[in-house]
Amino acid sequence: MHSWTFDDMPDLSGTTAVVTGANSGIGAVTALVLARSGARTILACRDPERGARALQAVRRAAPGSDTRLVGLDLADLSSVAEAAGHIAKETDGSLDLLVNNAGVMALPLLRTADGFEMQFGTNHLGHFALTHHLLPLLGTGGMSRVVTVSSLAHRIGRIDFGNLDAARGYDKWRAYAQSKLANLLFTAELQRRADEAGRPVLALAAHPGLSATELGQAGPRLAGRTWAAKLERATRLYTQPASAGALPTLYAATLPTALGGSYPWRSCPRTPRRTGRPTRAGARSTPRWTSRRPAMP
Repeated sequence: MHSWTFDDMPDLSGTTAVVTGANSGIGAVTALVLARSGARTILACRDPERGARALQAVRRAAPGSDTRLVGLDLADLSSVAEAAGHIAKETDGSLDLLVNNAGVMALPLLRTADGFEMQFGTNHLGHFALTHHLLPLLGTGGMSRVVTVSSLAHRIGRIDFGNLDAARGYDKWRAYAQSKLANLLFTAELQRRADEAGRPVLALAAHPGLSATELGQAGPRLAGRTWAAKLERATRLYTQPASAGALPTLYAATLPTALGGSYPWRSCPRTPRRTGRPTRAGARSTPRWTSRRPAMP
């Protein structure tokens, strides 16, 4: 089996895709490749200036492509709802691909606009809410996909139901791992519910691998550790480029034989060996916040 590359991308003409965090790194590469492949591509970005620059960069690199920009702050659920409304208008009520790519990593203890711990709130809850708002658009024109970018850090993650808001202690790396595990549990539950409802929706996750992006910069900067930010930037010399990190996401997004609930990384389909254990005895491995959501429309 040959390694999957950008050359294996299918013609996506007539499809519509949304990519969160598309202003830099893996998200920017993902949006560009989708646009070059013919998809109407919506860049969902928090910073309007950086988003506008990313939009222009995609348009220059993919002349004639249909690319658009929508403001989205995943750390503010009112912004998520507003963005979903704009996306519904931009897509004419039909969405073929949602790439939940944006994320933060190893931040000092911060809160979202709604009071959630920032990593859990941004990486999981924000994307969870966005997907929920966009569900009515998915599967209306045939099979649609939701690809959520996770990380092998999920292997050390535990869903601590008794401390989701970090009120009883906080460790930045455990919080990150918990959010990435939540991404996988969300993906599995979304696929289960889609199958149960008979909806033409595939939910997949992807692990990009250690890539030369800005993901690791925010934590040291916010903590006031400029030396750590410089060290993180130097380590990029030993990591793969963002283009390589985008391959598993694009593989999951377009491979015709992809299975719902699968977890591609390094361009190969994988399934996580364990889904993690909540720390409270007797709690289910499927998160409660997922099971409380209403049935798929």
